[in-house]
This record gives sequence, structure tokens and C-alpha cells, in this order.
Amino acid sequence: MTKLEDHLEGIINIFHQYSVRVGHYDKLSNSEMTQLITRELPNTLRNTKEQATIDKIFQELDADKDGEVSFKKFVSLIVNVLLTAHDDIHKE
Repeated sequence: MTKLEDHLEGIINIFHQYSVRVGHYDKLSNSEMTQLITRELPNTLRNTKEQATIDKIFQELDADKDGEVSFKKFVSLIVNVLLTAHDDIHKE
């Protein structure tokens, strides 16, 4: 497996590590998303210690308002984080 493929698999594994509710392995609840963000992205996302910030992120990702974030929506968060990190690297 290449380094990039290994990292992609890692993102999937991290998602599944936090989506622990039986029957919902491809969706994150608000509390699961809170745990993932605070444990896995504390240095990347600003204000992750504030529940209001995490709630806002969750609400933006939960477009259909079903109280869950799908893997597809989670990937959109990861894409935005990557784009911001890329921009920040070029500012240094």
C-alpha cells in the first residue's frame, strides 16, 4: 500500500473508531463527532474546546437535520481542513 493509500485508510478507520452505535457505523452522532474533533483535530480546528464551535460544525454538516453526520459529510469536513492546511503551509 502506498503512503497516500495508507492515509486514506486511516481516515476511514478514524471515522469508524468514533461511529460506535450499533447499526450506525457510517454515521456520527453529535457526541461522537465531538469526541472525534476534540481528540483528533485539536490543533487543526480552532476553538475545539468550545462546545458551541463543535455544535456549529455539526449543524453545518447535518444538512438534512437528522442528528447524524454521514461519512460523506465527514469527508467534506476533511477536505475543508486539508484546503486550509494547504493554504497555511504556503503562507509560511
